[in-house]
Amino acid sequence: MSAPLADRLRPQSLDDIVGQKHILGKDKPLRKIIESGTVPNLIFYGPSGVGKTTLANYIAKITNRTFKKLNGTTASTADIKEVFASTDTLMGLNGILLYLDEIQYFNKKQQQTLLEYIENGKITLITSTTENPYFYVYNAILSRSTVFEFKSVEPKEIEKAVYRAVDFLAREQSIDIDIDDESVSHIATACGGDVRKAMNAVELSVLAAPEKNGRKVIEYSTVDELTQKSAIRYDRDGDEHYDIVSAYQKSMRGSDANAALHYLARLLEAGDLPSACRRLMVCASEDVGLAYPQLLPIVHSCVEMALKVGLPEARIPLADAVIMVCNAPKSISGITAIDRAIADVKAGKGGPVPRCLQNKHYDGEDNPNKGQFYLYPHNYPDHYVEQQYLPDSIKDVSYYEFGDNKNEQAFKVYWDKIKKF
Repeated sequence: MSAPLADRLRPQSLDDIVGQKHILGKDKPLRKIIESGTVPNLIFYGPSGVGKTTLANYIAKITNRTFKKLNGTTASTADIKEVFASTDTLMGLNGILLYLDEIQYFNKKQQQTLLEYIENGKITLITSTTENPYFYVYNAILSRSTVFEFKSVEPKEIEKAVYRAVDFLAREQSIDIDIDDESVSHIATACGGDVRKAMNAVELSVLAAPEKNGRKVIEYSTVDELTQKSAIRYDRDGDEHYDIVSAYQKSMRGSDANAALHYLARLLEAGDLPSACRRLMVCASEDVGLAYPQLLPIVHSCVEMALKVGLPEARIPLADAVIMVCNAPKSISGITAIDRAIADVKAGKGGPVPRCLQNKHYDGEDNPNKGQFYLYPHNYPDHYVEQQYLPDSIKDVSYYEFGDNKNEQAFKVYWDKIKKF
């Protein structure tokens, strides 16, 4: 079985690598390091299919080091020791570049073992991870390495790789291959910034294209069918999950219905209905809150309906609720008030509950001032009477401030009149 197209078509120069111009462009830091010929230990951080493995391969080639690759999901301490043992053979004459993919799957002990073998300089370590290295990589390795972040590749950059892949397959198969610009653009867009996915789509499209008179013509309908859902980049346990749900809630908070619907769609297409529902309810309470409290039961009903009917129908009530949250007036007076109160409690502020509010209706013989002294508000005009509710030490504190929205300002006018502020 032949290697995947992405492996057969490795770039032969830094300029052949699509994307990552922020670190590999002219006069950029990583490019200068590579061109110097002296490469330190590196950590490549970013989504899959954006050139991390490709660049590690290229670095090994131009520095004349033996390239060894391990994967954190399957490699063991014994595998690391085996790579180190090869440094004393002809294979390690010019040094070994160890590329460890998905280092986040190595536990602390395995990473400590790795550290032991890179200290003497015989092995240059390049690790890659799709997770934030500052959370998953052992500090001692971080301190001995330089971190570079790789980003999803823009469609215009991926188009270059698609054309190059078509030309490569045409030469490899000794056949003419035709593909129109629309199909190229669709592959480049649908792969979601993942060059490897784009290469797979090209190879599958060529395999599926009918051959006529020594020529293959790739039709758009074939490309469209083979790239379905390939743009979805999502891992419920990874950074991408938290980025998407964060963008989802922040778009609702920012009253951008189009963006919120986009991130809702990404959550639903990934099958993550629970996250879509949870963040929607949180946003309705936290960001709309008292500005439109009637929205809370509406959103709750939409979520209940979505959970009962399931996908794909769940998208309908959720879309309605998201649009309502986006277009509703916003207020954070509620969450601000409770956070202030919690901060005081954590700081130890408080004290005994005022006597008039305690749950007792009798006094001991030692109490010279007997009586509950509770004033029942409903016995007074407008169902209000002034009395102390907070403990003595914080009796004058104010946690809640009326928001500037129509709803809370109506409350303020009412209570200003009753309490005669």
